[in-house]
Amino acid sequence: MSNASVTLRLLDKADKEVLRLPRTVKGALYDFQHKFKANPQATGLQLKQLKGDTRLWSARVNDEYRALLLRLADSDWLIVSVKHRKEVYENLDRLAYGINQITGGIEYVDLQVVEESVLRRTAPRPTVPAPEPRPARPAPLFARFTDEQLTELGVAEPLVPVVRTLSTEDQLLGLVEYAPQLTGEILLSLFDGKSYEDVLEQVTAPVAAPEPVDTEDFQAAAERPATMVTTTDDALREALEGEDFGRWKVFLHPTQSRLVERDYSGPARVGGGPGTGKTIVALHRVRHLVGQLPPGHSKPVLLTTYNKNLAADLRARLLELGGEQLLSRVDISHVDQLALRVVREAEPGSTKQTIDDNQALREWRAMLDETGDVPWDADFLHDEWTQVILGQAVASRTDYFRARRSGRGRNITRPERAEIWQLADKFTQRLDRLGRQTWAQVAERAARLEMEREQRIQAVERQRSESGGLDNVHLQDGSAGWLRPRYRHIVVDEAQDLRPGHWKMLRAMTARDRNDIFLVGDTHQRVYNNQVTLGSLGINIRGRSARLTLSYRTTRQILGSALGLLSGESFDDLDGNQETLAGYRSVLSGTRPRLHPAPDWEAERRAIAELVAEWDDIPAEQIAICVPTNDMAREVAVALAHAGIHAVEIGPDGPRGDEGVHIGTMFRFKGLEYQRMVIAGVNEGLVPRTAVIRLRDTDALRHRRELQRARSLLFVAATRSRDALAIFWHGTPSRFLQPLLAAESA
Repeated sequence: MSNASVTLRLLDKADKEVLRLPRTVKGALYDFQHKFKANPQATGLQLKQLKGDTRLWSARVNDEYRALLLRLADSDWLIVSVKHRKEVYENLDRLAYGINQITGGIEYVDLQVVEESVLRRTAPRPTVPAPEPRPARPAPLFARFTDEQLTELGVAEPLVPVVRTLSTEDQLLGLVEYAPQLTGEILLSLFDGKSYEDVLEQVTAPVAAPEPVDTEDFQAAAERPATMVTTTDDALREALEGEDFGRWKVFLHPTQSRLVERDYSGPARVGGGPGTGKTIVALHRVRHLVGQLPPGHSKPVLLTTYNKNLAADLRARLLELGGEQLLSRVDISHVDQLALRVVREAEPGSTKQTIDDNQALREWRAMLDETGDVPWDADFLHDEWTQVILGQAVASRTDYFRARRSGRGRNITRPERAEIWQLADKFTQRLDRLGRQTWAQVAERAARLEMEREQRIQAVERQRSESGGLDNVHLQDGSAGWLRPRYRHIVVDEAQDLRPGHWKMLRAMTARDRNDIFLVGDTHQRVYNNQVTLGSLGINIRGRSARLTLSYRTTRQILGSALGLLSGESFDDLDGNQETLAGYRSVLSGTRPRLHPAPDWEAERRAIAELVAEWDDIPAEQIAICVPTNDMAREVAVALAHAGIHAVEIGPDGPRGDEGVHIGTMFRFKGLEYQRMVIAGVNEGLVPRTAVIRLRDTDALRHRRELQRARSLLFVAATRSRDALAIFWHGTPSRFLQPLLAAESA
């Protein structure tokens, strides 16, 4: 057979098994797949059909290991497992495979391994009879569901008898470890108390095959998203060398795959909790869109996010995903940089310094000190100016009188609006004199420029249509060549943190067409005070919103605690409706987060250093400590240094060094992940801050919003960890920790 005529795929579950193989076997498997694709019948491969089975074959990887393969068609093969040769032949009757009747995907189960995993988690019986009567045997976990219901949800049929034996959570986790992923998701959701109907809607429906499933057509099953496979040499090498953290480049969950490849009639949004793969979906969406482009050298796809740290990470990951060829067709820029580029293009001689919100607040306070008695504080005026005046592109006092202030809380009269407008105008003049501008001003200016450019493009299109396709050169922008939209497609990561001006600018940068804007984000993770309704900004996502619910980063234990931090809060969905984390779940298991009270800040720092010293089994850069303030970050770094532990501070541009425990404020950890995480200083008065608490009696709505932001920030920090989370405080614990403390004492 020729090399091109043989297809060899690797099943997702086999990939996870391969990761645990000895390094020498991984290398042998990589060589094996080359030889197999060149000639499956080569003598050294010893390809043979397993006794009593029509589809399952074995082939020699090396002297000790064999690959188990399903023959999908004459020249189409699927690796479902790699086992020691003794295991293959001794447990042949315990190997089960088939096509899931709900998803249409191929599933493979080693019943021997699953049953042994369940048994390992079953408490041994005492050898000496107890004097007291033996307690009643725990009831089966899934007794209230019939076999038919379980299979209708998508549980792998060969596992239903094993499911019937489960009576403890540990046994369930033992099964989940080796079961097909969908089976694990379903059983864990049912165990968590969700109804059959809820699981059917939230877990099963998103991955169900759209057409009737032929459970005998394995070749068709291999092409469905539910059969997560890879075929390319590079992807297989990634699976062999990636040690699980690089798998996002190879495998997509069927739900993710459908969102990536879907043809949308307009702007679309993907939401979901932390670790559900929103950024992964955005990156694969970029690759999919680039794959649809005609040949060329331009960059018609924009990938943007809120800050430069995240933009740099997106660039690195996109390079991993598709190399320089993919990168050459994509403009990657954080959204403020993009806005500044637009403004400088229009005003090339400008030398204004751009300042952040903290610097702007200092200027507001300085101006108010000079002005004298004013009934508003700097924070209120800065937010009013940023969110209402700049956010709605209010150009005159008359327009400000008419501007909507929904969500701003404190009502203001017409005379008060006049006074606020006067102060805002004075502040703008002050910045002009100082040669400064804020990022909010840059965003608003860029939005105006792009909207004007869009209007000129539309005028050209109207003229062309009216004149039968002829161009009017007088309507074109002679300085910039022929006018056209800047981008064909725009993909936005961390969408919840963009300003209104950003959205107006982005809307004007691409034609209103199919697949024009694709955004991912989670308003539960909104850590900046930028609340928008996309529909009011010309970005209509109604009917084109989807939500991811499976966390790939955090364990069930960490996830449960993190959700407890959000207890009692409600969040919007960027389009005027309520966002929800219903169905948010994980199939990963670990230890419960550890809670550490301390009498004072000095004792807390010592305890943190002691815990980090215990974590010497992993690289230091896989450990992170986040705190409420920069001063606290420096003080923790000193405490670690006294204990002989090197620390690296995370600044605006990322970690300031290569090796060491990462330390920074909670804001710095947005978009990052670590194996183990410490959140310190979670005290009342720091999380939330005293200034926020004091707002309760003066501005109730602002108080609630600032509390929500503080909760979201803590939620973001708590969901950065993959394996272990520890929360420290001294004095009075934060009010946000009450659900966790209650669960701890229960």
